[in-house]
Amino acid sequence: MSKSLKRVIAALADSGLDVSPLELGPETRTAAQAADAAGCALDQIAKSVIFAGQSSGNAVLFITAGGNQVDTDKASALAGEPLGKADAALIRAQTGFAIGGVAPIGHLHPIRAFFDLRLAEFTQIYAAAGTPRHIFPVAPDDLIRISGAQLADFTIK
Repeated sequence: MSKSLKRVIAALADSGLDVSPLELGPETRTAAQAADAAGCALDQIAKSVIFAGQSSGNAVLFITAGGNQVDTDKASALAGEPLGKADAALIRAQTGFAIGGVAPIGHLHPIRAFFDLRLAEFTQIYAAAGTPRHIFPVAPDDLIRISGAQLADFTIK
């Protein structure tokens, strides 16, 4: 078991949730592939989209419904600074995860996070569990609580 997956499992347990990650097939790098493998709607997949703060240099996490895209202007306004593309090195350094398996919890360092309103419409969603092949089911309210995310409107309409 990878260190990343172990961190997510520990974060779930530490938060009081009795949740076990699901191992999916090798072709689950996209939200659509993950939704197909999990047997859920595309928007039930909680993507972890990370931007780099152009002033602070810190990573900022946007937990986004699978079919949605982040509006950079709205996201920048929420973050209070211009946002740009986060490179793999920043993502790895701040979260401890590699691109393709970034979980919304279990980060190496605290991260500011925002939560897509669309995800809150479901009773259960699925988020990356630290690897490209693992996801975990969770209620949106629980994911907001354990990720420390702020519910916000930041997607392209």
